[in-house]
Amino acid sequence: MHHRRFLSLLLAVPLLLLANADAVAETWRLAHQMPPDSPEGRVWQAFADRAAEYTGGEVEIRIFPSSQLGKPQAVIEQLQAGTVQVFAEGIGFLETQVPELRWVAAPFLFDDRAHWRRFMASELVAGWLAEVKTKAGIALIGDPSAIQRGPYRVIVSKTPILKIEDLQGVKLRMYSTKIAVETWNHLGAEVIVMGWSDVYEGLRRGVVSAVTGPISLIESMRFYEVAQYIGRTDEFPQGLALMANARAWDGLSENARKGLLQAQTEAAELAERINQEIASTTIESMKGKGASFAKVDTSGFVARMQEYYRSLDAKGELPAGLLTTVAATRG
Repeated sequence: MHHRRFLSLLLAVPLLLLANADAVAETWRLAHQMPPDSPEGRVWQAFADRAAEYTGGEVEIRIFPSSQLGKPQAVIEQLQAGTVQVFAEGIGFLETQVPELRWVAAPFLFDDRAHWRRFMASELVAGWLAEVKTKAGIALIGDPSAIQRGPYRVIVSKTPILKIEDLQGVKLRMYSTKIAVETWNHLGAEVIVMGWSDVYEGLRRGVVSAVTGPISLIESMRFYEVAQYIGRTDEFPQGLALMANARAWDGLSENARKGLLQAQTEAAELAERINQEIASTTIESMKGKGASFAKVDTSGFVARMQEYYRSLDAKGELPAGLLTTVAATRG
């Protein structure tokens, strides 16, 4: 009897090993543009740590910060190919796949963050995101407006920019989305597209003389060392999406997907805490290092952009329902 029981246990060992082999963790590559010790770098590290825990070891995430895997469009191509499983950035970069998504980051269109989040939860935006999955093979992990970048945007410049007249002819670094480039050209700047990691050197050498960005990232990027004037613009609210390869996402177990969604929710909570803490301290810190801070009079920016959006709509160049949905989601 004991001999038969021992033999049964011995025969079961290969089956247990095979089951464990099937449960070996997948290693996902997560790319983002910021330094690992920046506010966003800390958020993505926390997401990765929680992902391993909450998926029961089914998913482990290896992080590639500081644009190590290339500029955004290059990373999105890797995301579609499945060589990168997650890209952490604003979904406006998916405009190449679904052009309507450029409007989720339309400058001076939304009243505040609450307005923008209501817009992001609209049926209009949901339709665009569904199209991203079917057309481009990219899925979103959780609410793409939940993880806060900011908490507000500023313009950092070598000379003070306090009103729209001060912007005219300024060499402004901009990221590569069409709406951003066209907007700031329309507002009067001379737009130069440049990668985020190249901005410090661009400012130092005079290739550009201003850059827009979230207040929480300015000190960690040390832009104030080469451009001392910081102006609050509240250009548009920002969220950071976790864009995933759809095949990899759909291939996970239901429990693993739930775990990643929980990790994303907690990353959003951490991002809000970090951003609020930094916003309350970074201005005084940079002032102590020679920077100055002021609130920009954005009335001229808003007026010029309202006129611009109306003219685009009249020519049929805005997505159907955009301005109607913006108005309907206004508080």
